[in-house]
Amino acid sequence: SGIGRNWPWASGGSSILAEFGTLHLEFVHLSHLSGNPVFAEKVMNIRKVLNRLDKPEGLYPNYLNPSSGQWGQHHVSIGGLGDSFYEYLLKAWLMSDKTDEDGKKMYYDAVQAIETHLIRKSSGGLTYIAEWKGGLLEHKMGHLTCFAGGMFALGADGAPSDKTGHHIELGAEIARTCHESYDRTRMKLGPEAFRFDGGVEAIATRQNEKYYILRPEVIETYMYMWRLTHDPKYRQWGWEAVEALEKHCRVGGGYSGIRDVYKNHEIHDDVQQSFFLSETLKYLYLLFSEDDLLPFEHWVFNTEAHPLPVLHKDDGNKEENQK
Repeated sequence: SGIGRNWPWASGGSSILAEFGTLHLEFVHLSHLSGNPVFAEKVMNIRKVLNRLDKPEGLYPNYLNPSSGQWGQHHVSIGGLGDSFYEYLLKAWLMSDKTDEDGKKMYYDAVQAIETHLIRKSSGGLTYIAEWKGGLLEHKMGHLTCFAGGMFALGADGAPSDKTGHHIELGAEIARTCHESYDRTRMKLGPEAFRFDGGVEAIATRQNEKYYILRPEVIETYMYMWRLTHDPKYRQWGWEAVEALEKHCRVGGGYSGIRDVYKNHEIHDDVQQSFFLSETLKYLYLLFSEDDLLPFEHWVFNTEAHPLPVLHKDDGNKEENQK
């Protein structure tokens, strides 16, 4: 119909941060391919609006009203509804061959706010990223949030010089917490969300959070941590996931999600999600490949793990000379 529509549940028909904030890479690439700058201009305009807006504690809420241009409910998540926006600030800078200074500044400012207000350590020593609801923390971390370990490590190189090691360490700690969420289940596959309250750590306590739908985020973080540190435990943890997938998710027609990863026997949901092929298996393949397969200096992965080329500064000059 050509008419835009938002989900009625999204804070009064608001737009969702992960949707309108997760277009930079594709649209910049489209401008590069077509030679038409309009695509990149559209997404950079969204970013300018976000940059100017007053942000609660420096955090980006998940909802923005497209009519008023104001934030909806002050819910903040580095998992579902928010996740890929942060990843794209960093990757827009990387894809621009580190020339997109606005993207870089917005990313490191956001990470600073996340560290101050969302990242906590459990009594058992596990670092996790909580969710923020109107100033109150919910001590829950979603499987989707587990991508952030890889993001922190990938961004370590551009962090202020005294923070590089800290960002790698933060990535490693998130990777360990997410591995624990897998290791503490019967099936060695992580739940959709896990909690740090009421005496539990890295365990799902609610029935509607105990499922695993072949998600890639934990393996994605293992792949980045392996590439950036070459610590063999990340390959070991990845192989544990391979064995669990083969044992519990493999079915006659492919692979299926599991309804409860804490049970002794599998109850399959009979769905093979599309991201299982585009992300889970691809990140596993890259985890066990040499670093020169899709090397980070030449490629960035969008939020669904599709590789997009870094637009090197000298590429434009080469094209001009060829003309």
